[in-house]
Amino acid sequence: MVIENGVFIRLSYTGSIEGIPFDTTSEETAKESGMFNESARYGPMVIRVGSTHVIPGLDEAIVGTEVGAEQTVTVLPEKAFGPHDKEQVKVYPLKAFEKKPTVGMRITIEKKEGVVVDIIGQRALVDFNHPLAGKTLEYTFTVEEIVEDDKEKMTGLIRLFSGRDIELELTEEKVTLHLPPGINYDQRWFLWRGTIIQELFTIRDSIAEIVFMETFKRPEKPQEA
Repeated sequence: MVIENGVFIRLSYTGSIEGIPFDTTSEETAKESGMFNESARYGPMVIRVGSTHVIPGLDEAIVGTEVGAEQTVTVLPEKAFGPHDKEQVKVYPLKAFEKKPTVGMRITIEKKEGVVVDIIGQRALVDFNHPLAGKTLEYTFTVEEIVEDDKEKMTGLIRLFSGRDIELELTEEKVTLHLPPGINYDQRWFLWRGTIIQELFTIRDSIAEIVFMETFKRPEKPQEA
């Protein structure tokens, strides 16, 4: 089957710049390239083609491919993370920072996140562009399978946006998510919760409500000596 827009798929990929990987769904590739993260979840990711769940250049390249066929695409900045905007490079006095900045440090200032790229005297140069802005990227990817089951679609998108595997129950009209303890302190969950709700509603038209369920168990009493 040829992949079309709107289809849910399970996708494997590795993105690289001049042959050096910067992102991958493969645990083996991550370890070989020295970018393995123990907290990351590796393996094929679930996306809906044409819904900008991946960068535009990769999203477009998936359309028309066959399941199981490895493909390679070169993505220019305009369809990746955009050009490098000089207007997004700002100068701040060192006293504007809570902690003394160093080159390469990621910082948040004026509610924006950037990287300190240079320090000149008592001033720091901060770049607020995406780290891959202005870069030409190469992706090697494979559509592993088409996802038909609605529950698999939902759990896949939850993982895509939140980075978590969250248990859910699905009926014709209701989705119940069983939230793990402490998730409300997770900034990524907090930022993407609204998007996740919208995405889940689009998967099945009959869904009338989405419920977040938190369960707290009584702590066990310490055993007597």
